Amino acid sequence: MIEGTPPHALERETDLHRRLAEAEETLRAIREGEVDALVMRGSQADEVFALGGQDSYRAFMQAMDIGAAALDADGKLIYANAALSSLLGRGATDLHGDGFFDALGATPARIVRELSGEAEHDRRSRQIVLPCAGGISHVEVSVSPLPLGFGRGRAVTFTNVTERIEAAAAHESERIGRAIMASSNEAVVVCNGDGIITHANAGVRHFGESRVVGRRFDEAFPLNFSLSAGLMTAGDLVGVALAGTAVRGVEATLSQESRTRDLLLSAGPLRQSGDTIGGCIVTLADITERKASEKRQALLMGELTHRVKNTLTLVMSIANRTLASIRDMSEFRTAFGRRLEALAATHTLLAEGAWAGLTLEDLVNAELAPYAALGSPRFALRGLNVRIASDTAVALGLIFHELVTNAVKYGALSNDTGRISIAAAPDGDSLELVWREEGGPPVTAPEKAGFGQTVISRGLGQSGAKATKVEFHPEGLVCRMFLAREQLDPA
Repeated sequence: MIEGTPPHALERETDLHRRLAEAEETLRAIREGEVDALVMRGSQADEVFALGGQDSYRAFMQAMDIGAAALDADGKLIYANAALSSLLGRGATDLHGDGFFDALGATPARIVRELSGEAEHDRRSRQIVLPCAGGISHVEVSVSPLPLGFGRGRAVTFTNVTERIEAAAAHESERIGRAIMASSNEAVVVCNGDGIITHANAGVRHFGESRVVGRRFDEAFPLNFSLSAGLMTAGDLVGVALAGTAVRGVEATLSQESRTRDLLLSAGPLRQSGDTIGGCIVTLADITERKASEKRQALLMGELTHRVKNTLTLVMSIANRTLASIRDMSEFRTAFGRRLEALAATHTLLAEGAWAGLTLEDLVNAELAPYAALGSPRFALRGLNVRIASDTAVALGLIFHELVTNAVKYGALSNDTGRISIAAAPDGDSLELVWREEGGPPVTAPEKAGFGQTVISRGLGQSGAKATKVEFHPEGLVCRMFLAREQLDPA
């Protein structure tokens, strides 16, 4: 420092020396080909000029169809082209200074600054989501080192890849959708905005409709809805979904080729980009078997209630009639208990057969088993593989119990030589069932009919068949029973 020189004069001299050094360095860089462009400070905005080219650097950037910006070494915006202004929805004046990073938003601005720090020597890129004039856009932002006459800046480009991203997302969504449709056990169809089926998975073949694509949904699937569903036709189902409302678990029937199926349907809108609804997806599940099972369960419950009431009435009748024909309570306990056991045995057989499919042979075997081996030569069974209605099974169970009890007490099973044959054969529209005993003690007709004989004679009722006959031959008892057609099980 020169002694006595004012401080402000010294500062001006230092600044002049600095600017001179910069100018000399710029001239050296231009001379040695290290500078491609110069930035000239103007009253309104700075301008960048290319050196050695026919057009200015600004004109080059302006011609780019992607957003482009030049930053100085401090990260301040030097220039932004029209494409970037259009992308961000900001004018060039608004972007200068800190306006450029403000327009990017917090997260994109941070990423651009990070890339600028990393792009000292090489280009750096990253994909970002950028708030733009038209909404959110996917942008590929790249930052490259940019040599300038007064230092090293950064060239920043913004390439809008939203269309590519959405196309890839749409392709992936379609791939996933096809995979889901292919793996679904239900029938799945996709309809466009006009209700025309555009896609259908293999599950549709279950309904015998292999060519539904190209047809209207309501034509391919003529559905009938119950009044409680709130829908009238299949077109209503698609219309609700296309309006943006999902429909889940609606039951309907589908009549095709003289066959009616019960279906469970769901439908939902197929949303594309944004909130645009481009169609709908409809799933169809065949619940015919489930509905039939529910109906069978309801019938069985009703039938069970009916049978319980009848059984209680029958037990009361057995108790009253047994009580009227015995001498003391000990005899009542024995007789009443055995009759209840016979009734229980028949009910057990019916329950094991789900109240269906019981045969005459099943009943006879159940009653004879406690007294003799089923393969014994003392028994001859013929034509008993006939299914009978459950009500008839209950009555026959009691009748066989009375016949077996009588045979054990007085007839063919009261000695070691007696035999019993039981045979069934058609007799017109009815079935004749004959219980015949022989080889037992000589038989004499009782003086009066007891409760057991009443059960045998009246147990089957008339129902259009002939009356039951009990014959007391000396060689053995013969009981002829006739089952009407309605007492047989058509299954």
